[in-house]
Amino acid sequence: MNTENLSVFPMGEKNEAYARYFVGQSYLNMLSTSGVVIGNVTFEPGCRNNWHIHRAAKGGGQILLCTAGRGWYQEWGKPAQKLGPGDVVNIPADVKHWHGAAKDSWFAHLAVEVPGDETANEWLEPVGAEEYGCLE
Repeated sequence: MNTENLSVFPMGEKNEAYARYFVGQSYLNMLSTSGVVIGNVTFEPGCRNNWHIHRAAKGGGQILLCTAGRGWYQEWGKPAQKLGPGDVVNIPADVKHWHGAAKDSWFAHLAVEVPGDETANEWLEPVGAEEYGCLE
């Protein structure tokens, strides 16, 4: 896939700041850092983030606005769901989950941080290769 046409938003630089929380290479372009935080996250094929939880005392959570490619989203204890352009995922605060690209496709989404009180991300274990490898 031609990454120049992957999204209407620029892909950004390699996501070095959060690399330890990803399997594979991701890219990050922060579109907004005041008011509502919005990042354009691009995943190379096979890239996914670790299981994680968006903690909040009140409000919080995350919204994913899928813009390009094919990917996955999974909540702990539930089956993974396929994602593609135009899909929207509302992730409540305190829900363990992961998201990332399909094995054979680039994937991009806008990650919108829902404002809340005492918000923080809790990064957990990687998604296992066997678990991820079963997704089609």
